[in-house]
Amino acid sequence: MAAMACTHAASTAVTTPRLGAVKATSSKPVRAVQLGSSFHGQGVASCSQVAGLRSRASGVSTGRRAVVVCKAADGQTVVIGLAADSGCGKSTFMRRLTSVFGGAASPPKGGNPDSNTLISDTTTVICLDDYHSLDRYGRKEKAVTALDPRANNFDLMYEQVKALKEGRSVEKPIYNHVTGLLDAPETIVPPKILVIEGLHPMYDERVRDLLDFSIYLDISDDVKFAWKIQRDMAERGHSLESIKASIAARKPDFDAFIDPQKQYADVVIQVLPTQLIPDDNEGKVLRVRMVMKEGVPFFEPVYLFDEGSTISWIPCGRKLTCSYPGIKFFYGPDTYYGNEVSVLEMDGQFDKLDELIYVESHLSNISTKFYGEITQQMLKHADFPGSNNGTGLFQTICGLKIRGVYERILANQKNESQVSAKV
Repeated sequence: MAAMACTHAASTAVTTPRLGAVKATSSKPVRAVQLGSSFHGQGVASCSQVAGLRSRASGVSTGRRAVVVCKAADGQTVVIGLAADSGCGKSTFMRRLTSVFGGAASPPKGGNPDSNTLISDTTTVICLDDYHSLDRYGRKEKAVTALDPRANNFDLMYEQVKALKEGRSVEKPIYNHVTGLLDAPETIVPPKILVIEGLHPMYDERVRDLLDFSIYLDISDDVKFAWKIQRDMAERGHSLESIKASIAARKPDFDAFIDPQKQYADVVIQVLPTQLIPDDNEGKVLRVRMVMKEGVPFFEPVYLFDEGSTISWIPCGRKLTCSYPGIKFFYGPDTYYGNEVSVLEMDGQFDKLDELIYVESHLSNISTKFYGEITQQMLKHADFPGSNNGTGLFQTICGLKIRGVYERILANQKNESQVSAKV
C-alpha cells in the first residue's frame, strides 16, 4: 500500500467511554472498529489519534474530534510485548527502544491530553491499563487490584491487538490515570511496530500467541523496595510505613498474576542487588542479567568473547574507568523455566560512558549497524535512569535486537510474498 501523507479531518460525535465509532471526513477515510463489535478497517497507516472534549462528571465525550493519519505501514504489523510491575522502568525502556528506531515517542498531538499512547514515526506504544474493565472506583467497590485479571478485559485486548496485527483500525479505550475513570476511546491505526506494555501482555494465551517478541523486566524485591523508597519518600513525601503497606498489598496479586509471565518471555532483564558490596541494601549499585531464550525465531542471543562458553571477565581498569566497587561481567549457558538460555550479566557501574566502546567491542550478535552504535545510543541518553549500569546497557542492546528481529520478519514476509507470487 502506498504511503499516505499526514492528513487531518474533523467531525462531531457523541461517544460513551465503552462504545463508539469515529466518523471522519477526508480524502481517505479511516473506518474505526467499535469497542466490542466486529472489526472492519481500511486505510492501513502507522498512527492515528482521536481528540474529543469530554465531561468526566457524566462519562460522555462530546465535541469536535480530530483524526490524524500518518504514513502507511509496509507489511504486517510486528507486535512486541513488554511486561513489568509498576515503577520498574517500562517508560525508560520505551524511550530507548523508540530512539533505536529513530524519533522520540510522544503522546498523540491534539488528542486526549491524558492518553497513555505514545507514537513515533515507526512505533505505537499502547499501555494495557487502557483495558481495565473496572475503573478505580469499581476496583475499590469489588476489593480487587488492577493486577487481578478480573479487573481487565482480555477479550477486548485480544480482539484489538489481533485486528491491529492484521492491518485493521480499532477504537481503543483510555484509562485516565488522573481521574481513575475510563475516558472516550481513541482511534489506533496499525503501525509498523506495535508495542503493548503493562502488567499483562503475556497473561492471556491468545494475546501471548500474537506477540512476535516479548520482554519481561524482572526487578528483585530488594531493589524494587529501595527504588520505591527513593521515589515515594524523596519525591512524593510518603512515609516508610505507607510504602511498606502499599508493597505488601500488591505482592499477593503480583506473585499470582504478573511474575509468572516471565517464563514466556524471549528476553528477561533481571535487576538484582550487587554482589560486589557485601550486605548492600541501598540499591544504588546493581547486578543486571539479560536472560535470552535459545531457539526464538529471528533472534540470536548476544554473547561475550566466545559463544556457548562460560566466562567471567573483569575489564581492564586502564580501558574502562570505574570507581568502587568496580565492574564484573559474566556470560554463559543456563536453563530458565525448563528452557535453554544464554545469560549475559553485568555487576557494577561505569564512570565514563564513552569508554563503553571497550565493552561493546567484546560483544557479538548485538545487531548494530555500525561499530560503536551501542555506545552512541548510551551517550545520547546519558540522562536516562540506569545509563551508568547494566539496566541502560541491556535495555539498549535489547532495543537493537528488537530492531534486528523486526527487519528479519519484514525480509521473511517479502520472501514469502515473492514465493507466493511465483506459484
